[in-house]
Amino acid sequence: QVLLVFAEEDEQSHGFRWACDKAGFRCHIARTPQSALECFLDKHHDIIIIDHRHSRYFDAEALCRSIRTTKASENTVIICVVQRHTDREESSILPLIIAGFTRRYIENSSRMACYNELIQLQFGQVQAQFKLRACSSLFTALEKSQEAIEITSEDHVIQYVNPAFETMMGYQIGELTEKELTEVPIYEKKADFLDTINSCIKIGKEWQGMYYAKKKNGDSIQQNVKILPVIGQGGKIRHYVSISRLCNDNNKVEKTCECIQAESQTDAQTCRHKDMRKGSLDVRSTTSRGSDGSSQRRRSSMARVHSMTIEAPITKVINIINAAQESSPMPVAEALDRALEILRTTELYSPQLGTKDEDPHTSDLVGGLMTDGLRRLSGNEYILSAKQTHQVAGSLSSPISLNDIPPRITQAMENEEQWDFDIFELEAATHKRPLVYLGLKIFARFGICEFLNCSESTLRSWLQVIEANYHSSNSYHNSTHSADVLHATAYFLSKERVKQTLDPIDEVAALIAATVHDVGHPGRTNSFLCNAGSELAILYNDTAVLESHHAALAFRLTASDDKCNIFKNMERNEYRTLRQVIIDMVLATEMTKHFEHVNKFVNSINKPLAALEENGNNGDGESIKTVLRSPENRILIKRMLIKCADISNPCRPREQCIEWAGRISEEYFAQTDEERRQGLPVVMPVFDRNTCSIPKSQLSFIDYFIIDMFDAWDAFADLPNLMEHLNNNIKYWKGLDGRNLRVLRPPP
Repeated sequence: QVLLVFAEEDEQSHGFRWACDKAGFRCHIARTPQSALECFLDKHHDIIIIDHRHSRYFDAEALCRSIRTTKASENTVIICVVQRHTDREESSILPLIIAGFTRRYIENSSRMACYNELIQLQFGQVQAQFKLRACSSLFTALEKSQEAIEITSEDHVIQYVNPAFETMMGYQIGELTEKELTEVPIYEKKADFLDTINSCIKIGKEWQGMYYAKKKNGDSIQQNVKILPVIGQGGKIRHYVSISRLCNDNNKVEKTCECIQAESQTDAQTCRHKDMRKGSLDVRSTTSRGSDGSSQRRRSSMARVHSMTIEAPITKVINIINAAQESSPMPVAEALDRALEILRTTELYSPQLGTKDEDPHTSDLVGGLMTDGLRRLSGNEYILSAKQTHQVAGSLSSPISLNDIPPRITQAMENEEQWDFDIFELEAATHKRPLVYLGLKIFARFGICEFLNCSESTLRSWLQVIEANYHSSNSYHNSTHSADVLHATAYFLSKERVKQTLDPIDEVAALIAATVHDVGHPGRTNSFLCNAGSELAILYNDTAVLESHHAALAFRLTASDDKCNIFKNMERNEYRTLRQVIIDMVLATEMTKHFEHVNKFVNSINKPLAALEENGNNGDGESIKTVLRSPENRILIKRMLIKCADISNPCRPREQCIEWAGRISEEYFAQTDEERRQGLPVVMPVFDRNTCSIPKSQLSFIDYFIIDMFDAWDAFADLPNLMEHLNNNIKYWKGLDGRNLRVLRPPP
C-alpha cells in the first residue's frame, strides 16, 4: 500500500498515482499532515511519499518525525520528494535522514520514472523491511521455545540467548551478551573434545552430541547439543547457533559425535542402516504363526498389530500423545514438546535409520528402491524411450479364444483360484505368454467384460497388446511377473474382508492395475534411470519415473486402437473414476512411499478394527462398516492390496520363492554390470554377481519391507497360508546364510 501526501494535485502526484495503478499497488492520498497521520495509522502503508517541494503548505520533515514516533512505522519506507535545482550546488540529504526519511526523490513527473521508482522500492527497501518484519516473528518463536538457544558470532562472542537458556543455565542475558565463550564458565574445557567440535563446525558442518555444562551455581548438567554454523556474507560462517536440551534419566546414553553436512542430512544415498525397524517383530518369533486354530491366530494377528512399532515419526507422535493423555502435567508438556520436534521432520512416514554397523544388503536395497538416484554424474545418457517401440493391436497375431485354450494350458490353470497356483508351469505351457491366458480366465471370473460393456474379443486384444509391451528379455519384470501379481490381486479380492470393503469398480480397477502395473519396464530401477539421465527420468522429473511411465503407457496403448480399447463403451464420469483408481494403484507400487502406505494402513484401519474386536464389538456391523467403507480407508486398502500383490514372492511356496529370488537378483546383477560399463553410480553395489549373497539379500528385503506389511495385511484379510510360507522361506534363507552359502540352493 502506498500513501501519497501532496497538498495539491499536480503532474508529480498524477505520475505516482498512475505508477501505483500500473504496479497494482493500493494508493491513498492525503492533503494535510493530520489526515496523512490518521490514514497511516488506519492502513499501515508500506510506502509513504511526502511532498517536500512547497514548505508553505506543511512541514514535510515534521510530518515524517511524527509518523516515525508511531510503532506502526518501524518497517515503513518514507520517501521525500524534493525540487530539482539546476542552478545551485547539491544539498546534503543528512537532515532528511535524521528526520526519518528512507530516501529522497528529485521531482520528475514522468510516469515511467515514478513507476521505476516504485518498482525499485518494492524489490529493494520494501522487501528488506518485510524480512526485518519477519525477524520479529522468528525472535518471538525463539523466546517461546522450550529448547535452550544460544547464538554467537564467528569469533564465538555471545550475541543472544533465549529465556529457556537463561532458565537452564541460571544466567541473565545481560551477563552473557558481548562476552566470548571463554569468558563464561559454561562449557567443559576438555581441549580434545572442543577440538573435535571445532573441526566440525569450522568447515560448515553441524555437530551433534552429548555435552556436560556448568550452571551459574556450579552444578554440572548433561545436555544433548546441536551446533549449526550459519553461512553469511561472502560465503563465510558468520554465526553459530547452539540448540540444547537437558538429557532425561531415561536417555542418558553415550552417543558418538557425528559430523553431518547440513545440506545432505536427508540424502538417503549417504545413509547406512542398522536396526531399521527397531521394535519390529523378531523374525524368529514368526515360526509358530499359522500353526494354531483360526480364531487363536486372528487374536495373535491383532496383538501383533497393536505391538507394531514401525519406527516412522508419525507413529511416534501418535504413541507419544496417547501416553501423554494418561500422564501428569510435566510429562504431558515434555511429550508434546517431543511430538513437535518429530513433526518438524520432512518425511513423516519414513523410518529413522541408524548409521553404524550397517547391513550392506539392506542399505543397497533401500538406496536402490527407495530413492530416485544420485542424478547423473557422468556424460553418459541412458536413452530409453526414444529407441523404444510399442506393440499395438494391429501388429499382433489374431487373438485366441477362451474356448480354444489348449489342454495343457487349461490344466496349468486348473487351480488358479488357490494361492499355491504355479505361475511358472503356466509360463512354460504358454511359451512365456501367461498374461493373456490367465487374464482371460480371471477377468471372466470377475465379470470384467460385463462391467466395462466390452466384448471378449476386445479384452483379448487388450491383453495381447499389454503382454506384448512387457519386455520378455527382463529376467524379472516381464509378463510372468504381471500375471503373478494379477493372480495375487484376484486371490486377495476373494477374501471376505476385502469383498465387504470394495465396490465392483474397485475390483475392476485393481485387476486392470495389476495387469498393467509394470508394462514397458526396462529392467532397471528408478535410481538407474535418474542417474543415467534417461528420457523417461527427464519426462517425469525424476519422480516416480517408472510407475508414471507404466500408467501412462497403459492408457496410451489402450486408446491406440478401438480393437483393444476396453474403455470405449464406458460412460465418461465412470471412466474418469476408474482411470483415477487405476493410476493411484499403479503409483502406489513405487517403493519410496512404502512406509507411508503401510503406516497409514496400520493406524487408520488395523488398529481401529482391532480396538472394535477387542472391545467385544464383533457384532457391531455399523462400526466396522464405518471403518471399512470410508472413502479414505478404501483408498488405503486398495493401495495395500496391490503393494502386497506386487512383492508377495517371499510368501509364495518355497520353489516359487526361490525362482523369483533368482530372477530379481539376475536383473539387479545386470544393472550393476551396466552401471559399471557406463561409468554411472552403482546404486546397489552389493548386487555384484561375483560376490553377492542371495540369502542375505532376501533376508534383508523380508526384514525391512515384508514382515510388517504382511502382518498388517494378514490381520486385515486373514491369510494363514501366506504367513506359513513366509516363515518357512525365512527359515530356508537363514539356513543357507548360516552355512555361508551365497547361492539359491544348497549343493547336492
